[in-house]
Amino acid sequence: MGTVSMNSPQQSEPFDLVKNSVLYKEFLAERDEILRHKWIESEKSGRDIGFEKALLDWIIKYRSNWRTGRSKSMRIESTSSK
Repeated sequence: MGTVSMNSPQQSEPFDLVKNSVLYKEFLAERDEILRHKWIESEKSGRDIGFEKALLDWIIKYRSNWRTGRSKSMRIESTSSK
């Protein structure tokens, strides 16, 4: 049977659509913040706290304010680009 490689137009178009979606970009930005939080908290404790602990801690302590600030900055960017 013939297989389709990731370089073929049939496979790369859906991936490009996902890569360029606002939702995916928000996911990546949030993941970066969680990883940053994991690094900071791991440094403070002198050991790797793990992704799950960092994720839960970040959600409880910072996610709401981060999302509010991010949505404000996104509105400012979209207004200034017009």
